[in-house]
Amino acid sequence: MRITPIEIQQHQFKTRLFGYDTAAVDHFLELLADELEGLNRQNSELKEISARTQSALDQLREREKAVQDTLMTAQQVTEDLKSNARKEVEVLIAEAQLEGERVVVASVEQKMQLINDIQNLKRQKISFECGFRALVESHLKLLEMDVLQIEEEELQAQLLDHPLDPDEIDRGFDLP
Repeated sequence: MRITPIEIQQHQFKTRLFGYDTAAVDHFLELLADELEGLNRQNSELKEISARTQSALDQLREREKAVQDTLMTAQQVTEDLKSNARKEVEVLIAEAQLEGERVVVASVEQKMQLINDIQNLKRQKISFECGFRALVESHLKLLEMDVLQIEEEELQAQLLDHPLDPDEIDRGFDLP
């Protein structure tokens, strides 16, 4: 049986000739003692449960703080990694652009060198053609001179072989 504070305040003991009924008072006090003992036990158990709960809560809060710290550290590390990766990418892009510019400059220089080489070859070709043409023309002249000389020698040989008649002299040199 559970006794409430109101029941304790409103409880009326039977009176007897010399005061309250001692058996009723003793019985009521036993009930109160039992109830108080149960409440004390329950209070102790609740305090123990509360202490364990508080300890568990404190541990959970510590774990939560550790997890939050770990998350913050992980986020910071992630941000640092991203920042470093961006910087590395920017450096790689800059290096690639420089290398590209170097390749373009080298290509332009090589193109200019090839153009110069082609122009030199064209000049050499023209010089060779002119020299060769002059050589061919001089040989042609020599050949023509030889042909004329041979014709002249043949004419002289014919003249020597055939003495001229006075009649032929009048007609002009019609040779056979």
